[in-house]
Amino acid sequence: MAILIDPPNWWHRERWWGHMVSDTSYDELHAFAAGLGIPRRGFERDHYDIPAHLHEAAIEAGAELVSSKELVRRLTAAGLRRPKHRPAEQPQPQPQPQQD
Repeated sequence: MAILIDPPNWWHRERWWGHMVSDTSYDELHAFAAGLGIPRRGFERDHYDIPAHLHEAAIEAGAELVSSKELVRRLTAAGLRRPKHRPAEQPQPQPQPQQD
């Protein structure tokens, strides 16, 4: 299992938040989040925002605490990074058979 969380350094809506990702698959990430009681609607592109009060539970369940920089590096290396500024990949058009 390769679930990663970074420190809760982001203040929003009256609490501190961090990020939770998988460097293996989104399915693994969704299953881990569900086990912590985090609803699927909390998933944003490639991560879940995780409130500070759930960080200990995530670590106890097997998440690895890493720096924000390391989290992004490993997510990118796994090919799972989906930044806001990059549009979703569009399917490439398939060549059409030539008609005689």
